[in-house]
Amino acid sequence: MPRKNTRAASGSGTIRQRADGTWEARFVVGHDPGTGKPIRKSVYARTQKEVRQRMAQAIAAVDNHEYFEPSKMTLAEWLDIWAAEYMGDKRYSTRNTYKANIETHIKPALGAVKLSQLAPHIIQKFYNTLLTSGCKKPKRDKDGKIIKKDGQPVCEPAPMSAKTVRNIHGTLTKALSTADDIGYLRFNPADRVTLPRIEKKELSPLTDAQVKDFLRESSNDELEIILKVILFTGLRESEALGLTWDNIDFQAGTIKVCKQLQKRRQVDGGATLAPTKNGRSRTLKPAPFVMELLDRQYRAQAAQRLKMGDLWQGWQTAAERKTALVFTTPEGRSISQTSLRYHFKKVVEAIGVPSCRVHDLRHTFAVLSLQNGDDIKTVQDNLGHATAAFTLDVYGHVSEKMKEDSAARMEAYIKSL
Repeated sequence: MPRKNTRAASGSGTIRQRADGTWEARFVVGHDPGTGKPIRKSVYARTQKEVRQRMAQAIAAVDNHEYFEPSKMTLAEWLDIWAAEYMGDKRYSTRNTYKANIETHIKPALGAVKLSQLAPHIIQKFYNTLLTSGCKKPKRDKDGKIIKKDGQPVCEPAPMSAKTVRNIHGTLTKALSTADDIGYLRFNPADRVTLPRIEKKELSPLTDAQVKDFLRESSNDELEIILKVILFTGLRESEALGLTWDNIDFQAGTIKVCKQLQKRRQVDGGATLAPTKNGRSRTLKPAPFVMELLDRQYRAQAAQRLKMGDLWQGWQTAAERKTALVFTTPEGRSISQTSLRYHFKKVVEAIGVPSCRVHDLRHTFAVLSLQNGDDIKTVQDNLGHATAAFTLDVYGHVSEKMKEDSAARMEAYIKSL
């Protein structure tokens, strides 16, 4: 049985339980200019406490002249509000991703839809369309050359990956969740859609022979040291590029991983240091070989500064060097991911594995660690994964192979008795 109406504590609205068990709060948002009668609006929630909180938030918005009538607001208008007022606690890279998803995909397709009319089936159709034709790829002629018109590539629709669709969904569902929290929606329609399944990509770590070839070939590249450091530490690209000298403890033989280098796409094209992917820091105890590489880099960077003289754009004093980047260009600037990948590509093409990615060096490190006796927990800590379960999910097949090898060795031993 629905409960009787109850007066809100402030006296500015009423709360009632509906027949379906949910709660509704009605409050005054203004007065009709013609009749002078109060204009009342409602917010909804699953519990009395929650609906009371939503009503308080809505009334505060009315008092601050920030209230928008949900029935008239479009999704695009709400996304603008959400981006301006509710993204402040997000990391720089996360905000950039959200804004890019909003402007590139969500607004063009759904921006004109009224927020109150945004139903699950509308969102589902949007996701389905992205999966079939959400990307644009340049058209090519029979010789493989990109077709251009007025100097610009001619593009055609192409399927979007399930992972990208899920990323776009992540942005939309967070924005709608906030609208739900403050009473602009009765429920989050993005919670009631079917998301595409992401098929696991087969890992492509380097073989022992390819590791030897990689070490030999990278020795001829100007980014030799950072490439080898990534291979034997499992650092993410951005983490390696964001290492600073105060992260390196030569005496203890450790590397502290606490930040990453990120490109400022929407500012000036430069780079900035930000927290790691999961916001946690970790300390690595790499092989002495890695510390020797870093010692070489320390001395090479000092020599490069002397060589460049006034053209050097990096650290200038010993105090500044302590917090300066470990890996820099010949002029002392940060190295971009584009440059790192260019040099990496030259190396892997030379050794016959052109499809290999920089991230595959991280996979190689993980597989080598497991094959050489490290347990899952140690590998998790070194890679900076949030949980050992995730590490096991990604690299479990390696540990299973190790178990099979162990059983085979035991079987051979038993037969030798």
